[in-house]
Amino acid sequence: MIHARGLVQTFHTGQGKKKQAVHAVNGVDIDVEEGEVVGFLGPNGAGKTTTLRMLTTLLKPTAGTATVAGYDVVKESEQVRRSIGYVSQVGSTFSGAYAGDEVVDHGMLYGMSRSLAVKRGEALFEQLDLDGLWRRMPKNMSGGQKRRLDIVMGLIHEPTLVFLDEPTTGLDPQARANLWDHIEGLRSRRGATVFLTTHYLDEADALADRIVIIDKGTIVASDTSDNLKANVSGDLVDLEVADPELVALAAEKLGGIADKVTVTDRHVSGRVQRAGKVIPGLMRDLESGGISLDAIEVHRPTLDDVFLSLTGRSLRDAEDAAEAGTDQPDSGDSAPEGAVLEGAKR
Repeated sequence: MIHARGLVQTFHTGQGKKKQAVHAVNGVDIDVEEGEVVGFLGPNGAGKTTTLRMLTTLLKPTAGTATVAGYDVVKESEQVRRSIGYVSQVGSTFSGAYAGDEVVDHGMLYGMSRSLAVKRGEALFEQLDLDGLWRRMPKNMSGGQKRRLDIVMGLIHEPTLVFLDEPTTGLDPQARANLWDHIEGLRSRRGATVFLTTHYLDEADALADRIVIIDKGTIVASDTSDNLKANVSGDLVDLEVADPELVALAAEKLGGIADKVTVTDRHVSGRVQRAGKVIPGLMRDLESGGISLDAIEVHRPTLDDVFLSLTGRSLRDAEDAAEAGTDQPDSGDSAPEGAVLEGAKR
């Protein structure tokens, strides 16, 4: 369904001697097979949306090649657009129009008759829990309803490949969980292939058959969630020591079975292989040393641990930094003000 090789997107910042080339995407290879749900994971500024825009023909690659649904994204862009569904971060509905009219107009843009667009639209409204909202304006809908309406817009022409760009951003937990059910149904009920960009770890974990991680414009991993987690060295064991004076001794004990022991106040933690088997022996060792614990916790590896092991930073930390405006712009998902994208002109 998607086969990309060496995708590059470059933009320029500054003028004259201060002009610099910035690689938002730098040599990306991606393969997505029919029927897969692939999660495209990375912090803001990693290159997720830029890659998605190239794959959906909204941005011409500076270099590299890609075929989507069997068509070249540059030479056969119209055929690509007719073959895919695309749900952008910001949505595509006009807030002052009736929801049903928006859907029908969108379907007719794909060459459908009005009657067929109405029939498909009403069926999709029922499938995505939008019954009774055909004559409601998006501005009067909840956030979850508007995102489901965006998905209807992307499915009206029955595409076999659907791109979802940050579909649950800004939704409350209940609305996110509800939308997850509908995203899972895109394949189970409709047989669609889904390419999902997200920075929510739990979302990628729950929905994706395979996860592709991008950082600073480069793919750093591609595998199932379980396999990625298995590559992280051990379970995280965290000891909360009752007596602050015995923290150093507890760290020494844990260091006998763990890697990279860290100490924060009364907490001692480290990565332990097969923690379930060695914890009983550790507890006996601590007890013989007179070390009492207020708590002990064992955490299985998470996708954030995977990201940390691959990039040296936490995905959550990177995301917080980006949202605070402190991330560097050298791999941004959109060009800085005044930047000129190479390949943006067709």
